[in-house]
Amino acid sequence: MERSNYNRSGRGGSGGRGGGGGRGGGGDGGRGGRGGSRGGGDQHQQYQNQQYYQGGGRGGRGRGDQHQQFHQSGGRGGRGGGDQHQQYHQGGGGQGVWGRGSPTYASSSQPQAHQGVNRPGYGQVGAYRPPAGQVVWPSRTETGESSGRGGHGRGVAEGRGRGGSGTAWVTAPVPDQQQRAPEPLPDVIRDMKSLKISEQPHPSSLLGSTDKHLLPLKRPDRGGGNAIYTVNLLVNHFPVKFNPDTIIVHYDVDIKPEILPKGRPGKIPKSDLRMIRNKLFSDDPTHFPLSKTAYDGEKNIFSAVELPTGIFNVEYSHGEDSKSRSYIVTIKLVNQLKFCKLKDYLSENILSMPRDILQGMDVVMKEIPSRHRVSVGRGFYPTECYKEDDLGGGITASRGIQHSLKPTSQGVALCLDYSILAFRKRLPVLDFLEEHIQGFRRNDFSRWRSDVMNVLEGLKVTVTHRITKQKFYIAGLTEKNTRDLLFDVEDPDGNTPPRKVALVDYFREKYSKEIMYKDIPCLDLGKTKRKNYVPMEFCILVEGQRYPKEYLDRNSAMLLKNMSLAPPNYRKNTICEMVQAEDGPCGGDVIQNFGIQVVKDMTRAVGRVLGPPDLRLGGPRGNMDVVRVDKDKCQWNLVRRSVVDGKPIERWALLDFSSADRFKLIPENFIHNLSNRCRNLGIRVEDPLVRRFSQMRVLSNVNMLRQLFEGVVREANEKCKDRLQIIVCVMTRKDPGYKYLKWISETQIGVVTQCCLSPNANKGNDQYLANLALKINAKLGGSNVELIKRLPRFEGESHVMFVGADVNHPGSRDSTCPSMAAVVATVNWPAANRYAARVCPQAHRTEKILNFGSMCLDLIHSYAQVNKSSRRKLWSSVMG
Repeated sequence: MERSNYNRSGRGGSGGRGGGGGRGGGGDGGRGGRGGSRGGGDQHQQYQNQQYYQGGGRGGRGRGDQHQQFHQSGGRGGRGGGDQHQQYHQGGGGQGVWGRGSPTYASSSQPQAHQGVNRPGYGQVGAYRPPAGQVVWPSRTETGESSGRGGHGRGVAEGRGRGGSGTAWVTAPVPDQQQRAPEPLPDVIRDMKSLKISEQPHPSSLLGSTDKHLLPLKRPDRGGGNAIYTVNLLVNHFPVKFNPDTIIVHYDVDIKPEILPKGRPGKIPKSDLRMIRNKLFSDDPTHFPLSKTAYDGEKNIFSAVELPTGIFNVEYSHGEDSKSRSYIVTIKLVNQLKFCKLKDYLSENILSMPRDILQGMDVVMKEIPSRHRVSVGRGFYPTECYKEDDLGGGITASRGIQHSLKPTSQGVALCLDYSILAFRKRLPVLDFLEEHIQGFRRNDFSRWRSDVMNVLEGLKVTVTHRITKQKFYIAGLTEKNTRDLLFDVEDPDGNTPPRKVALVDYFREKYSKEIMYKDIPCLDLGKTKRKNYVPMEFCILVEGQRYPKEYLDRNSAMLLKNMSLAPPNYRKNTICEMVQAEDGPCGGDVIQNFGIQVVKDMTRAVGRVLGPPDLRLGGPRGNMDVVRVDKDKCQWNLVRRSVVDGKPIERWALLDFSSADRFKLIPENFIHNLSNRCRNLGIRVEDPLVRRFSQMRVLSNVNMLRQLFEGVVREANEKCKDRLQIIVCVMTRKDPGYKYLKWISETQIGVVTQCCLSPNANKGNDQYLANLALKINAKLGGSNVELIKRLPRFEGESHVMFVGADVNHPGSRDSTCPSMAAVVATVNWPAANRYAARVCPQAHRTEKILNFGSMCLDLIHSYAQVNKSSRRKLWSSVMG
């Protein structure tokens, strides 16, 4: 154990009298325990070089009782030993602190500082605080045992206090600033296992604050000051002013159907929830003023005035010919949000961010856009389609907005940005199929049935044969064509038995609609087991249904990309138009009713252009070469240079998916060119162990793709006892099956892959092959380039780990799949360019990483294994 700054130990206090036995649950207490140990005593021997080591006697054991888990009381405190050099040992004999025993475990959580009590003749009791800059750790004691704290000073009187609290806090050693020699790997892991990741306040906060909130870290350099020159910028942040006297009232709202319909799920769609809320408010505008409330579409209502609470019945109908349904709306008061707290936070009078107030303000800012635009994720998009935004195939680009409120050093700001997404057009279903499926013809439907099913399943439609606002999900297609469909019609009064009716006759009699396309299937719009067959010609796709950009063809994808990468002036003008728009976040009178105003001019800021960093690369003779990034082109040159650490590519395979295409790979040329470029970069390459030729269509078949990879690995294992390092996959074009390839190879087969396109591979361009080689080297654990100088603020540190974390959620309509949490961390310092990753599933759509502590601890183990380091002090910078 290293010595601390305060390492002069006083004479050990003599043991106090054994504490009286605690009363058992049903009997008398046991005998008192023995006195405390002296300075070099048994229980605290490992802290013999530190001053706070005296333990009181062990408490008596109560007579057994199954309900008394912690039955040992501590003995009386011993006398403290005197030493003229010890600042904290003055005064009379200290009285032990009373407390029942409790189980104690070694952990990294620190004790809460508490005010000492002055008692005549005993000095100050229980007021120990560790010296500044030192970390404190708990010493281990037995479960249910209390250790008496030794008295302060050279007291001649016996301490009369009862046993101390169960956790005895001691000063930890000051870390040695010099680099230690590496320890053996088993010791490294043993030491690392004793660490515990926890969210705790900084030790300095223990001196006077007991605030349990996690406080935000501020940049130590106040934003930085390094620059080679500055530039004036316009930022898409619009300052927000608010009245600090305003109070927002937060309510919880719960909407349920009064009678659950047969065969239908109980969950109400979000669009219906908003309509039911609007109906309640429009029926009683005096008590429920719509313009003074904001609704998040689910469970929360924020109001500028007090609303009635309780249970309310709402009658709501989806259309003129639809039967109205009764809903029960329950409104409960949650909280009152005072803007003065936000003002105090911005003025730095309080350090804890009032997130509930910012959440309420954010919902208020989104109220008007949610009424007039289509909400997708965090964005709002117009319902109209414009000819210039047509992407072809029944798909259009929609120009929308994304906005959020952010606390900044200048105050609260509305961050407003320009967003473009691809959507399916609002079209009749049959028209959409003709645009989207190349070659589709209505009179030859059976040929395209599987394609139609893939395109339409899960989409939302409205119907035109009756007046209704209701939206339906497409569950599938009917097995029979429209002219052959029969179903049972029941008498509502129950006077006659059910009768079979042809669907064609039913639509003619009920809705006066003659079906034109009788030789194609109907859409099944039913829920669960209830069938609802509707001819396609009476169905229209609902607006605002997002189309994944991965499914766009090459031309459409390029059009969408060019629209997204708008020139700065166009982007600025578009954003300024959005902040002025009546259907934007500042439109209407809602935000004014909440005491909020937005300055409709962009924030002006000064940008700093940093100097290019110096990089370390391999030189032509194996030495290290210093390279500077070109400040104009923002590039660095690899000519006559090599990577810092090239990993040999000894066991690899070539998997060619382009063999049946026009632009198929020329494998001999590609292998030769890639090998030469790798060698020039200092990466040794052997010939591939396996060459397999396949076709692009295999990428869309998961089973065939898995069998293909298994065959490649099996053949490689027959030729070499070691596992494959990497599989290079060559494709003709970008394909949606890419995600299946990565999923199978890297999670099921266990081999990393590197993909490339055959047209580029055949050209043999030097820069393209160099980029390919750099990617392969990084995936094999090599180091391509390193910084010459260490990152600022870490110059004197011997071990630094950078951590990044994020959570990926399933799609909006997926209610069962788990969210995936990922944490990555650097494992080499000072280069900090090699990463270890941990991925963990967690509860559906949970944003907080539930196993963050254990994942980080596992990454620390990996860091220790790579660096042979067991230092307790490991700086961690979290990015992400």
